[in-house]
Amino acid sequence: MRFKLSLNLQEKTNTAVSQSDTNNLVEHFFRKEYGKILAVISRYVNLDLAEDIVQDTLMKATEHWKLYGIPPNPEGWLYTTAKNQMFNFLRKEKIKNRFLETSVDVNSNEINFSDEQISDEVLRVMLKCCHKSLSDDITITLILKILCGFSISEIASAYLTNTETINKRLVRGRKRLKLDLQDSINFTDLNQNLEILLKVIYLLFNEGYHPTKKDQIVRKDLCLEAIRLATIIVANRNVKKMGNVHSLLALMYLNCSRFEARINEEQDIIEIEFQDRSLWNKDLINIGLYHLGQAQKNQHVSKYLILASISGNHCISKSYYETNWEEILSLYDSLLSIEDSTVVRLNRVVALSKARSATEAIEEIEKLDELKENHLYYSVLAQLKKEIGEIIEAVSCYQQAIEFAQNSRDIKFLTKKMNELVPISKSQV
Repeated sequence: MRFKLSLNLQEKTNTAVSQSDTNNLVEHFFRKEYGKILAVISRYVNLDLAEDIVQDTLMKATEHWKLYGIPPNPEGWLYTTAKNQMFNFLRKEKIKNRFLETSVDVNSNEINFSDEQISDEVLRVMLKCCHKSLSDDITITLILKILCGFSISEIASAYLTNTETINKRLVRGRKRLKLDLQDSINFTDLNQNLEILLKVIYLLFNEGYHPTKKDQIVRKDLCLEAIRLATIIVANRNVKKMGNVHSLLALMYLNCSRFEARINEEQDIIEIEFQDRSLWNKDLINIGLYHLGQAQKNQHVSKYLILASISGNHCISKSYYETNWEEILSLYDSLLSIEDSTVVRLNRVVALSKARSATEAIEEIEKLDELKENHLYYSVLAQLKKEIGEIIEAVSCYQQAIEFAQNSRDIKFLTKKMNELVPISKSQV
């Protein structure tokens, strides 16, 4: 079952549209189709030319759709145009001699964009990006840029670094890819590099679920792209450790099920405690639970399995207060044995406050010195202070959280939470 992305612009076919609407739709298809087209094209030409062809195809889409309206089958239009662009390049002898690295007949119709070929080619490029000579950071950067259509600034934001660093990674990575991008799939490489592939997909999903750069609350297109890449892997029978793939898919589907309840009409963030659970997508929950069940059969405990189990506990609970917090706390304890990070400890603090007490949770959070310049630390501490009735201290924590927040989305949310307590705090003075 596919998770359908609701996007009104997709309905505007065969009609003239505004420049803004056209640009928005092209950007949507840039995200959705960029990696697919590039992966297929790069089978026949080198990466530089493949990227040029895809970029040129998207520019033609902007111009053509603005004048003549969006075609009934935008994806097919892009595929056909990209294929024609490639053949046009290859028919020029100079370009052919310089770039052609396979025996494709430029006068044939050999290239196709069937679902099967797209899946195979995307997987091939993903594996090539995992070359043993490349670091994990370079691999992730390449996949986000080549297959997911991330801009350099977006990747820099996701990594909390600068564009110069990302550019250097891309230059080093591209030198490696130019040597063997046209090679066939090696399924030994697939299993050896599965962990890094899942890591990339998880990073991509998180960037969609908690955008680091834009003030959006969620970017569904990136979440859907992450699910698509994981689905390509889980459909391949050559994967040996399928449990990890099912675990990651379970985590993503279960989290996606809550999309519609995370934002109100004013585009404010709604915490899970206050979400309307009737808005949770039951179909996506069921798909997530299916993958969770498949993962549990494997009996391999991984980070993704634990996180999916935590999300599953939330999804099957009738209400926030009926959630099995003891089970979630136990899961976080298990996660710490795999990944002992400050972020995991911070999330554990929340579960601890629900399973035990806010006082005990405060004792734990105050030990996390590494997070005392992070807005999430003060946001959680503020909530805990509120729960034990220390409203003045809670307001002070929210003020500190606002100071450390990096974007207007979080500042708006934290300011609203703080303002709810200000009248109460004044009565305690």
